[in-house]
Amino acid sequence: MPTGAFHSAVSLTVNGKGCDLTVDHRVTLLDVLRERLDLTGAKKGCDHGQCGACTVLVNGRRANSCLLLAVAHEGCDITTVEGLRADDGGDGLDGLQGEGESEGVGDDGEGRLRHLHPLQRAFLARDAFQCGYCTPGQLCSAVGAIAEAAAGHPSYVTDPGADPGDPVALSRDEIRERLSGNLCRCGAYPHIVEAVEDVTR
Repeated sequence: MPTGAFHSAVSLTVNGKGCDLTVDHRVTLLDVLRERLDLTGAKKGCDHGQCGACTVLVNGRRANSCLLLAVAHEGCDITTVEGLRADDGGDGLDGLQGEGESEGVGDDGEGRLRHLHPLQRAFLARDAFQCGYCTPGQLCSAVGAIAEAAAGHPSYVTDPGADPGDPVALSRDEIRERLSGNLCRCGAYPHIVEAVEDVTR
């Protein structure tokens, strides 16, 4: 890999694993994930931060990876859809089980679905995707949105009279507002909202 004035070393933790890379100063985090680390879950949709297909979690907060320069994220903890696990905690999902098992999307006898995050199981159970292109970004965005609400971060539709810092209940309007930055060209929005409801009620 070339080094010099236009390249720098960067250390990232991606899905729990340390990665030491030398990157061009102009390369985005999305391109590093896809082209250098072979993590192709995050998709390149608009490449302008408008569709949300590239959404990942950066230090637990959701972000459009197509707008982030990799070199500016030294030491950051990145989670992509490949890194979501059934035992994820600390992100507002503690103890949540989802509705997968009760709706016919349970263990297939070989345990292949047990590792899925509650939201992934809920998306399967609710048929919350069609082509699936936006689904990784929808999942990462939903994980981030649930964590933000649990931490008391208000949205545009949150009651202005609510006590600052108190957890925000995720009504359908809250879910819609918080996920409004993630576009689904297939129009699976009602099922996406239902899937998020399944793991938060």
